[in-house]
Amino acid sequence: MIDQIQQFLLNTPVTDIRMILLLVGCGALVGFINTIAGMATAISYGLFMMMGLPINVANGTTRVGVLLQFITTSAIFKKKGYLDMKTGWKVGIPVGCGAIFGALLAAVLKVKVIEIVMAILLPIMSILLFIDRKKVAAKDNSRHQVLSDFWIFIIFTAVGVYGGFTHSGVGLLIMFGSFFLLGLDMIRSNAIKQFAVTIYTPLALTVFIIYGQVNWTIALIYAVGNIIGGIAGSYASIKGGEKFIKVFVTIIIITMSTLLILKQFRS
Repeated sequence: MIDQIQQFLLNTPVTDIRMILLLVGCGALVGFINTIAGMATAISYGLFMMMGLPINVANGTTRVGVLLQFITTSAIFKKKGYLDMKTGWKVGIPVGCGAIFGALLAAVLKVKVIEIVMAILLPIMSILLFIDRKKVAAKDNSRHQVLSDFWIFIIFTAVGVYGGFTHSGVGLLIMFGSFFLLGLDMIRSNAIKQFAVTIYTPLALTVFIIYGQVNWTIALIYAVGNIIGGIAGSYASIKGGEKFIKVFVTIIIITMSTLLILKQFRS
């Protein structure tokens, strides 16, 4: 079954209506999940790699849709009154600084090294999906900023390095950083996530463009879906379905990581 799907993805032109619908549909799913939960960019990596893109090009190609999606969702959160711009810049600037270095690292490393790193890193990061944000927010009412602005800058810069290297999971790191370090509630932390990603993604994307690691045809079609999913996710109220989404994304991540590891033994 997997082989048949991969053959379809490899042999069907991107301009074929079936491929366009698949890219837009998958992009919408990823955009929706990334807005309300996170880690769904791993689905993008898996799809693009099955279409024949090397992982570094898949990494760069995802950033176009990410940028357009998060510009849209940032505007929605701002309109709804959840996004404080001063705090957004406080997080976005260090994340952006770190992202440049992370993207350069991802752009120059050998494809095999990136595959191994992501195969190990993404399953570990997916653990963050299962932290119950509502329980954490309800339990930790007494948290306060204990770190200086300098150390907060350093921590968010480190988050940016990760985000520049791979987008998958960086939103969760920004959210939890905003919650624990800045004392924001989860809704406003999510708003900061949208804005910080909007700030750092153009910087990372520029690096991937310079190194020729963006497939623009796939990126622009996929971005349409990302925007649609992002808008839906911004307005959606997810209750029981969020658990299913987290399990679904984790299964995809583990499957992709397993395939990446097996690929190293075959090569």
